[in-house]
Amino acid sequence: MGHDNFYETLVPDPHFAGLTRRDRFVPLPDDWLVGTTDIVNSTSEIAAGRYKAVNMVGASVISAMMNGMKGRAFPYVFGGDGASFAVPPDQAGMARETLAVLRRWVGAEFDMALRAALVPVADIRAAGHDVRVVRYAPSDGIDYAMFDGGGLSWAEAQMKSGAWEVAEAEHLTSPDLDGLSCRWNNLQSQNGVIVSLVVLPGARADGFAALADRIIAISEGLDRGGHPVPTRGPDLQYPPPGLALEAHTMGVEQPFWLRKLLLRGRTLVSYLIFRLGIRLGSFDPAHYRAGINRNADFRKFDDGLKMTLDCDPATRDRLVAELDAAQTAGVIRYGLHEQKEALVTCIVPSAVREDHVHFVDGAAGGYTMAAAQLKAG
Repeated sequence: MGHDNFYETLVPDPHFAGLTRRDRFVPLPDDWLVGTTDIVNSTSEIAAGRYKAVNMVGASVISAMMNGMKGRAFPYVFGGDGASFAVPPDQAGMARETLAVLRRWVGAEFDMALRAALVPVADIRAAGHDVRVVRYAPSDGIDYAMFDGGGLSWAEAQMKSGAWEVAEAEHLTSPDLDGLSCRWNNLQSQNGVIVSLVVLPGARADGFAALADRIIAISEGLDRGGHPVPTRGPDLQYPPPGLALEAHTMGVEQPFWLRKLLLRGRTLVSYLIFRLGIRLGSFDPAHYRAGINRNADFRKFDDGLKMTLDCDPATRDRLVAELDAAQTAGVIRYGLHEQKEALVTCIVPSAVREDHVHFVDGAAGGYTMAAAQLKAG
């Protein structure tokens, strides 16, 4: 198998703060490929009130790849309006086909344009960048990849210029999105404001790790480190606010009205189970809801520091003062977007396992709007 099982052999690290040190990251093998995606004009989609749909499309990339990998661990990161991942060479064909199907499906189901590219790691290094990874485990049930080295950012820029493009599929078919859902209510800020933060290295990047440590230390002063998901998990209502979006993931073979009708029935059953606390075999709804908090990706490294924090005004002001000083010194570039709520998009391979995945973002632009400030700056 050679390097094909490289990522599966990495030991997950439970300590987030220590991930600012580059010696914790391991280079991806040269023969791997980096996949990257994003939605064209996502800021316009957000302005039109479609941010939950934007998040759903971004998460669909990871869901389809997880199903394509058939249980094999691989590194991926959710970016709000897209996602990035890496796969070994024996999965290159599957990844290309999955991205092609997704591009066609996103256009048909959401009337959005999804860009996608597959870039060899060897070419990223030839361009003077690197792709290094670490597995971060927020709980015993799940781990997420963290990326360093600038390679993902370079690959994304290449994609936007049209290089390494994965063409969309000729015919419309349904991607395998089994497990993808967005049934939970938005998460209200308990401290005052939900802050979406994107911090990237600047011209004087040698000071970036120390700055990231300071930002993390400030956030740790918040209740539960600023985690926006309550310890008992988010609330649920019927019908769920994301019902129509989830209906898009059920397969293009059925008319949309029928998908919504079928999903109304399924979500009513799940609503009653959670509302009444009904245990079914080994499934405990209270334990599952609490697992959403444990497994959430509210902070990450993706060639920089990204965080979605439930923040009080005083801590927000401390963060901004620290970030402004570092940006003036050329250590970083940053974008910060505020909103009243966060949202969570879920991938649940099985409700009775601990490895359910929950992507957290701001509910009114989040990472996408924070990144737009980077571009403007």
